[in-house]
Amino acid sequence: MSWLLGYGKTAYTSHTSPIPIIGKSGNKTTLQELAQASIPPCRLNPFLFNGHLQTMFTAWKDPGPPIYYKRHISASDHTVYPGTFAVDFVVTKEEGEAATKDSELPERTTFYSDKEWANVASDDNKPMLVALHGLSGGSHEVYLRETLAPLTAAGWEACVVNGRGCALSKITTPQLFNARATWDVRQTIKELRVLFPNRPLYAVGYSLGANILTNYCAEEGDKCVLTAAVSNSNPWNLEMCNVELNRTWLGVEVYSRTMGKNLMALYERHKEQMLQNPGIKREEIEKCKYLYEFDRHVQCPTWGYPTEGAYYRDAQSVDAVVAIRIPFLGINAEDDPISSKAAIPYGEFKQNPYTLLCTTNWGGHLGSFQLGGGRWFATATANFLSKVHETIDHKASKAARQEDKVDAPNKVYPIFDPNHRRLVLPEL
Repeated sequence: MSWLLGYGKTAYTSHTSPIPIIGKSGNKTTLQELAQASIPPCRLNPFLFNGHLQTMFTAWKDPGPPIYYKRHISASDHTVYPGTFAVDFVVTKEEGEAATKDSELPERTTFYSDKEWANVASDDNKPMLVALHGLSGGSHEVYLRETLAPLTAAGWEACVVNGRGCALSKITTPQLFNARATWDVRQTIKELRVLFPNRPLYAVGYSLGANILTNYCAEEGDKCVLTAAVSNSNPWNLEMCNVELNRTWLGVEVYSRTMGKNLMALYERHKEQMLQNPGIKREEIEKCKYLYEFDRHVQCPTWGYPTEGAYYRDAQSVDAVVAIRIPFLGINAEDDPISSKAAIPYGEFKQNPYTLLCTTNWGGHLGSFQLGGGRWFATATANFLSKVHETIDHKASKAARQEDKVDAPNKVYPIFDPNHRRLVLPEL
């Protein structure tokens, strides 16, 4: 009955020998110690006393903290997935209000002029956060702005990589985003590294964006240029989440139907482009009501998957956890009805000394609403990233890991490739 007082329980899961972290004062610490020193106790709104109420309350119209953006349209450099995508950069209130409003963009968002973009590069060393939103969302989402607001107020820079077609962006090819669409965030981070060579880069992902971010960090491995990353409400095992979602009436008729409706709204906005794909059939799409139906009739023919199950198995990030080689925090609520507890990779977090899992027994999906307003996980994320930036000597920590041979590759066959979920064997 601790919920009567708003008390949620917080637990941490990690490797028994986590990576060595050297503080700027020379002291040694761990990711868990940094998390415990920065993440506040989980105290939630007792009127939203379970995961369903917490999740459903996300539909409540909350203005959230005002964040102003300038949008840049990037042309994809991917040879297989060309097209464009939108990246929204946080700017000051004064810059935002002085810009010419555009009714075709989200609130408080305007385009960079060519002149402004030509002068955006900087040699400053401010910390910079790259954010990835959830399914069919965008930079306008309140949960995302609640994380950005305290960090940018403290001097951080930030940008949001919008999924293709999201946040009122336009698509120029028949493809939207998918759960493994790491190429746009990869290109963005490469470009940020050129534009801002001295800025330490951090990243945060939410729900589907958390899945994409986890896959990105794993695919980059020890070459990842991010200083640290945080995953919020990651569904991790998409196939398991799909099974759990379709197991109950609420899962099917509330959550899956709502997500399907949101995706269908994207289809309606972009169908002229999407229907140029000969594999997509108008009559099949326009009957879609549920998330899995959209995945079956849109994502599968778009990306070449034979079934939605194959798509989920390939795109999920549950195995990717073990390939991450930067400080990485995952935050999940165990009563999340969308990112099911059954899908949380406790074992994988125990196997990777670079990672830390923080779970709460209460909070729902992108909820964790507090009685006084705001979301607990947004505060936890901002506090943790601030602590990591202010505390860690990242060069010394990396040198310590190399000295301890934490990054030494294992060349003994068979080798499990976590990014392709297959054992690699030597040729006979």
